[in-house]
Amino acid sequence: MSTPTGPASGLPVRMPRPRQSGRHRRPEPVVAPEGAAALVLAVPGTPSSASRSLAEEVISIARSELPGLNALIGYLDGDDAEYPTLASALAHSAAERIARFEQATAAGREVAPPEGPAAVVVPLLAGPDSSLVQRIRQAITDSQAPAELTDVLGPHPLLAEALHVRLSEAGLARADRARLFTVATAADGIVLATVGGEEAVQAAGITGMLLAARLAVPVMAAALDVEGSVASVSAQLKDAGSLQLAVAPYLVGPEVAEGLLDSAVKEAGCAAAEPLGAYPAIGKLVMSMYTTALGIAPPVAQGAQVH
Repeated sequence: MSTPTGPASGLPVRMPRPRQSGRHRRPEPVVAPEGAAALVLAVPGTPSSASRSLAEEVISIARSELPGLNALIGYLDGDDAEYPTLASALAHSAAERIARFEQATAAGREVAPPEGPAAVVVPLLAGPDSSLVQRIRQAITDSQAPAELTDVLGPHPLLAEALHVRLSEAGLARADRARLFTVATAADGIVLATVGGEEAVQAAGITGMLLAARLAVPVMAAALDVEGSVASVSAQLKDAGSLQLAVAPYLVGPEVAEGLLDSAVKEAGCAAAEPLGAYPAIGKLVMSMYTTALGIAPPVAQGAQVH
């Protein structure tokens, strides 16, 4: 039985957790402000169940980083039946915001009319692709919705981390340089494969330098959509002394045409890692682009070493 001073002997006593203060205090979690603009993920490529699953997983990661996030998916080549187009997703977000305002007004609440963008559009692209970005801009115009377009996700240290992980998963790189265990199939030269022409190659080169520093092997970018680019880069790496090449797709996945990556790997005559896909860094960068656009949180920090 309990006594006047507390539980009976042998029973645990629940003590209040002391409040942390100073620099050791845990930061308050950031949540999406009420009525904030929707995040609309712009998904390129031919819609499919695989690309929808990937996009939904990316959105799920973003929501875990920012609770309360209102997020939608819009496809550049959608059909509005199974895969909503980007323009329709944007129109929906604008109509939803107006409906919320009207409901609040009807309920007698004093609320200010909605201002600023109804949506923040984040392209699901690791690097720049001017033709795809132009199509995204056109979809925003067609929707007639007030929306803000962010930059693509890269270059960024978190993408170098993601590339490192994908290579290690394929047995083409050590997972952790500090532990110094050997991988018999580890590559001594990396072809960083992207899409978007020369502009994309230059941008990928920045992430490539970060990846080279992690792996201590040469990394050179090539464009999958430029004929001869992969073969040329492969030859340069071999001329520089690399004997065992590997292709690291600097791609989320949906943005590359079917068969293009496989053809490049065959052209290079080497093994390849998987595209970045829904690696957690992708969701974190999507969230960071959104929060930075709205000024509600600082950009995501640089990635740590893989352990």
